[in-house]
Amino acid sequence: MESKSAQQAEQEIETTPSKKAKPASYSMMDPKMRRIYGEFYRELYYSESKAIDTKTQELISIAASLVAKCQGCIEGHIKKAIAAGATREEISEAISIAAAINAAAIIDLTDTAAANLNIDHFPSDGPRFNVKQ
Repeated sequence: MESKSAQQAEQEIETTPSKKAKPASYSMMDPKMRRIYGEFYRELYYSESKAIDTKTQELISIAASLVAKCQGCIEGHIKKAIAAGATREEISEAISIAAAINAAAIIDLTDTAAANLNIDHFPSDGPRFNVKQ
């Protein structure tokens, strides 16, 4: 069995995830880029010159977070939306909009695949939502 050099052992320690504690958020982002992102975020959400009110921003952010599948974002923006006065109905509608956008993305992807593969399983001659019973 070969013994590891001190340098190899040190590299292993640096790249092996610790099971003791979860790293702080943004721990893998260079401090300069973290600062730039922070400035961007603060300007977007907290600037006095923003064009969209906080509640609407947070409802949009809930929908975007769901589509992006960002768990921390979802929870953070739901909390902020509630704090900004969003009702459960408004939050529900934002979630429904995200579901509709995700469904539309699936349709778009499969339409493109069908076109690329020259497949037309269920031809339609009318508006897409006009389904005859």
